[in-house]
This record gives sequence, C-alpha cells and structure tokens, in this order.
Amino acid sequence: MKKSDKMRRIVLLVSAVVLFFGCGSSDKGELIGVQDRPDFLDMQPYGMVDIPQGSFLMGAADEDLYKLYEHQPKTVQVQSFWMDETEITNNEYRQFVYWVRDSIAYRLLGEINPEEYLIEADQWGEELETPLINWKAKIDWNMKNADEREQLMTLFVPTEERFYNNMQIDARKLNYEYYWIDLRSASKKEYGNQTQEEYRGSAFASRPGSLKNRDKFFRKEVINIYPDTLCWMHDYAYSYNDAATRSYFSHPRYDNYPVVGVSYRQAKAFSVWRTIMMNDYLSKQDYARMEDFRLPTEAEWEYAARGGVDGAPYPWGGPYVRNGNGCFIANYKPLRGNYGDDGGVTPILVAHYAPNGFGLYDMAGNVAEWCEDAYNESAYNYTHDLNQVNVYNATEDDAPQMKRKTVRGGSWKDQKYFIQTATRSYEYQDSGKSYIGFRCVQSYLGRVRGDNPKTSSNVYRNN
Repeated sequence: MKKSDKMRRIVLLVSAVVLFFGCGSSDKGELIGVQDRPDFLDMQPYGMVDIPQGSFLMGAADEDLYKLYEHQPKTVQVQSFWMDETEITNNEYRQFVYWVRDSIAYRLLGEINPEEYLIEADQWGEELETPLINWKAKIDWNMKNADEREQLMTLFVPTEERFYNNMQIDARKLNYEYYWIDLRSASKKEYGNQTQEEYRGSAFASRPGSLKNRDKFFRKEVINIYPDTLCWMHDYAYSYNDAATRSYFSHPRYDNYPVVGVSYRQAKAFSVWRTIMMNDYLSKQDYARMEDFRLPTEAEWEYAARGGVDGAPYPWGGPYVRNGNGCFIANYKPLRGNYGDDGGVTPILVAHYAPNGFGLYDMAGNVAEWCEDAYNESAYNYTHDLNQVNVYNATEDDAPQMKRKTVRGGSWKDQKYFIQTATRSYEYQDSGKSYIGFRCVQSYLGRVRGDNPKTSSNVYRNN
C-alpha cells in the first residue's frame, strides 16, 4: 500500500470518528454542561418544617444567673435546613426498633432458607459477597415451622430469665451495625498547607495525587438501640417510678409521647437508619439521594428555637412563661415544684402547646434534646461564626469530659432558667435519661427566608 493511500485512510477514519461523536452531541459547540444528570426531589420531608437561613445573636438573652460564662453573645450565620416539628415519638422510634428486630430475624432465617429470605445475586446474576435481605418475604412470628422456630428463639429472652414465662424479644440482641465516613478526619491537613501525600487527590483532600489508605476513614459502629426503660428508676432513686418504667415505651397510650432513655449514640444511629431508609426508596424511584438526616448543631437548635424573633428568651418570643390568661405555656417545673400546674407532671403528648414562629413544638420543656456538638464551656470562643459546630467523636478510651454532648431546651423536671433558648447543658453520650429526647434535621441547599417550601409533588427533571 502506498504511503499516500495509508494516510488517506487514516484521515477518513479520524473524520468518521469526529462525525460520529459530533452527531451524537446536542451542544452545538456551546458550553451547556452535562445534561444526563439524575432527577431529584425538592421535597419537604414528612413531619418537618423549613427553617430559612439567617444570622442571629447566639448566646445569653438574659442574666447569666449561675455565672457560668459558657454562652457569651456572638453573631452566627446558619444555612437553611429542615427540622422535625416535634421530638421523635415513642411510636416513631419503635419503627426503628422493629426494623432492627426484623433484619436480625431475616438473617437468622436466611441461614436455613436463603432462597426465601435472602437475595444472593445482583440484577446481572453476579453472586453478592454479602447477601441482601429479601424484605418481600414474610416472617411467621407464630413460628409454626419447627426449624424456623428454633432459629427465631435466639431472639427471645431465654426461658430461665423470663418473668411469668412471658415470651419477649431480648432487647440485648437488638444491635444495629452501620458504617460512616469520617470526613472531618480526612480533611485535616498537615505540614502547613499541604495535605499528607497518601490523602492527596481523593474526595477527602484538595491537592492532586493518589490516595493509598481510603479505608482508614471508614468507621464501623455497633450499638444496641433499645431505649433504657429503667432510666426513670435510676434517675430518681428515691421516687416511685415503676409504672412509668414498665409502660412508657411499650404501651399504646404513650405512642405520641417523646421517646426518652435514648442516648446520644442511639439518636445518631436512628438518624443514619432514617437516611438509609429514605435514600433506598429514592434510588428505587431513580432519584438522586437526599441530604442525610442528623442531629441539629447547637447553633441550628438555638436559631430554630428562637422562631425568627431576635433575642427571644423563650421560643414564644416573650419574657414570660404564662399567657394572657395566666396559664403556663410549656411543660417544665414551675413555681417551687408544682410539676402539674403546667398541665403535665412528666413528659406529655408532643405538640400539646402552641408552636413557635417557625412552626416547631416543644422547643422549651417537655424533654430536653440532644445536639450534634461536643460540650465545651468555651466553645463559643473558638468555633467559627459560619454554621458553628464543635464536633468530637469520643471513643470508649477517652476521658469522661470528652464524652459530654450538648443538651438544649430543658425538660419537664427543670426550672424555667433551663428552658430558655440560650441555656446550655450537657449529658454523657452513652447515657439514656428520662428527661432527654431528640429531633432530627436535614440540610437544605438554597433555602432563604421568604421562600415557600416545596412539596413532594414538585419534581425537577432534565429537559
């Protein structure tokens, strides 16, 4: 073949390739971005209200009665987010407990009948390293099948430990296992402004290069998620709280009461499970995943509690704890200990009192609430004024003071100083208390004050 003929063929081949890709493009040579992007739902999560972005004076709104000097006034900017309108209730948390119970049962039954209870291959027929649960299968809790009964019995309290021979799920077996990525550790830079060589070029760093040990940023958590139903007794050793201990979490009468006896770590696990549950649903509908559910930062909590009223000492805005008719407007410990004067001796039904300006209920009293932040008396002095947060992931080996987590809002057993919007308190991350619950938030990208919240019917699609 002549050299000229060979060059002609190469030119024709290159022209064909250019023509092929050129015909398949709709950009007409213009910069229009990538069009084949996932759909997403601009959706208000069920049971949440939108909190618009804004800045506020965070800190003491009244005299620092105890001279703690732990909340010096400071202007803080907060981005928009969704927040649960009430604390998580017993019945909502029970959904988490039942999910964990069922997932363990499916795994047990899958050991003897994997074809029915597990999914062992992916959609392309490739064998999965870890089989998935087949949630479409039904668990026979009556246990008519002898083999299945033997498997499921390991989930129940052993016969020798039962009261009145009553079969109950063994709460000690309800362990939730999950993984998370420690982005804060991954983002740390050493040697001045340079990232460590092994972390460069990853999603965790801003410098080019290659990542050698990405797996070191993955954290595994295994936690028992059943609430501490004995918290009423050990919180108040010389008080008869046996009835509350027996029935507060289990009885239908208290389904819409705030869950208590849940530790900070259990509340975090609930948030992870709630995120996975939502994103699993969205992926099946071919939508992009939503932001994670999580605990509110201390700044987010205080900003939301003020209800859009700058300097508000209480969520309702005014300086008083009674309305115009002389009635108390929060569940706390009024006067000199007349617990019932406000309508509730211990926790009461969520949303019993009127909401604040953002539509949030019980941001003062009823039960105090866990926040994301590690508690430090001087945190306001060194944290940033943009989305302030003080995060520390304490381990079992850390000193007790490193395991303190911020608690906000006060509770049914607190005096009015503790139900003010600026008052800070703490509890240890592994402690479940009869006066502490929680609610979740979810970051929202782009919300500003004055925007109308979207509903689940608003679906943004690519044209």
